[in-house]
Amino acid sequence: MAVTIRELLEKMVDLNASDLHISAGAPPVLRINQKLIPMRQFPVLTGNDTRLLVYNILTEFQKKKFEENRELDFAISIPKLSRFRANAFFQRGTVAIAIRRIPIEVPSAEKLGLPKAIIDFTNHNTGLVLVTGPTGSGKSTTLAAMIDKINTDRAVHIITVEDPIEYLHKNKKSIVVQREVGQDTLTFANALKYALRQDPDIIMVGEMRDLETIEAALTAAETGHLVLATLHTSSVAETVNRMIDVFPPHQQDQVRVQISQVLRGAVSQKLLPRADGKGMVLATEIMVVTPAIRTMIRESRIHEIYGVIQTNRKLGMMTMNMSLLELLKKKLITFDVAILNSPNKEELERMYKQNVLIGR
Repeated sequence: MAVTIRELLEKMVDLNASDLHISAGAPPVLRINQKLIPMRQFPVLTGNDTRLLVYNILTEFQKKKFEENRELDFAISIPKLSRFRANAFFQRGTVAIAIRRIPIEVPSAEKLGLPKAIIDFTNHNTGLVLVTGPTGSGKSTTLAAMIDKINTDRAVHIITVEDPIEYLHKNKKSIVVQREVGQDTLTFANALKYALRQDPDIIMVGEMRDLETIEAALTAAETGHLVLATLHTSSVAETVNRMIDVFPPHQQDQVRVQISQVLRGAVSQKLLPRADGKGMVLATEIMVVTPAIRTMIRESRIHEIYGVIQTNRKLGMMTMNMSLLELLKKKLITFDVAILNSPNKEELERMYKQNVLIGR
């Protein structure tokens, strides 16, 4: 085998790729601006090649865990190059790996172009703020920028629970403690339970995967902490429903009340290819929780939230279609990309036609 992981990661950074895929029976593959591009300058990899590539970057502890669980999340850090998030797994009896690039420097909220409403969520002292979206939508980056904003502006104690740790935060005004599931704690739920005894002001949960983690996050938000967390959902209304549906039916009314009391806001986001081909641009749906939205959550009228978001732009709220229309007006994305990513294509087409007709 002539190629090394270091060479592949360097090429990944040189070409500004977001992801690297390694599996037997194909050459290494990069994802650049959402397109998969085989690296044909490298040979087709055998099962032995992929095993060597992956095992050369694992510790003995990680190798054992990988062989027991048949998959493994971990981070790779190469000084002066970048950090990477990796997931090793088995396919057809051979070892494979997917690697995502994470910049060494934590990007600022301003550099990412986060809307003011998202930045304003960092001013809360208590409650729950959710950042949602599909895999690869930049949720971790948005959360990291929010933590960095707090770290820069406020003297508080921040605890993050991640799997794996992605961005590394240095203490600024705040103290930032970062815990990795599998290395520093057994589970997200465990870490959240004990975090309450570690004098935190703010807790960041890398992912709310199960009932125990969601329950612990709600308790932390109820007991005077600000909790920032992610979920894999495609809209803010779906996010609320997902949290409620995780619980057994006899608990759901109580959970609705809990969520209505602690939720401060939710963001659903996507990363879209720019029209000029130079990278990606962020599209966001934003819900700022108002008394009306609290009532809708409590009374199980989640379907009415969309209408409130549509009519409260002055509070910083926007639907995904409103965000897509803004990006179209600025010519940052193409119409085809907007339609492909719209949750309601007919509504977006209607909004776009009205916008063209009135010349805005």
